[in-house]
Amino acid sequence: MPLDFYYTPVSAPCRAVLLTAKALNVSLNLKIVDLQRGDNLKPEFLKINPQHTVPTLTDNGFSISESRAIMIYLAEEYGKQSSLYPKDPKKRAVINQRLYFDMGTLYTSIYHYYLLALWLRVPRDAARKQKVDDAFSILNKYLESQS
Repeated sequence: MPLDFYYTPVSAPCRAVLLTAKALNVSLNLKIVDLQRGDNLKPEFLKINPQHTVPTLTDNGFSISESRAIMIYLAEEYGKQSSLYPKDPKKRAVINQRLYFDMGTLYTSIYHYYLLALWLRVPRDAARKQKVDDAFSILNKYLESQS
């Protein structure tokens, strides 16, 4: 049975799941959710995700939302021989930390500085910009430690 993936193409978290599925050679049945039309508030969507957010994945009656949780699920369920999400607890802890950093620090700072200004016309300010710069500085340190 195919995996149904409910997503919005412009969403970075949705694209992260798509990239993970591709890396694992997992086929997804793509279902676009138009947030502007309120597709995420329709009863049939709320039945699989009462949080009414994208991305959401259904796998044979099992539903899960939140991009990083979906990515981990795909790796554990379908990537058993993949090095994408290793079994070693220390390696996995580092991967989890990076996933949470991405969502909780990096993406959040970008959202507050760029996306709120774009969508809601919230003025950009130096403090928000500094958070973006700090997050990228941390990311660079993580990447440097890998090489």
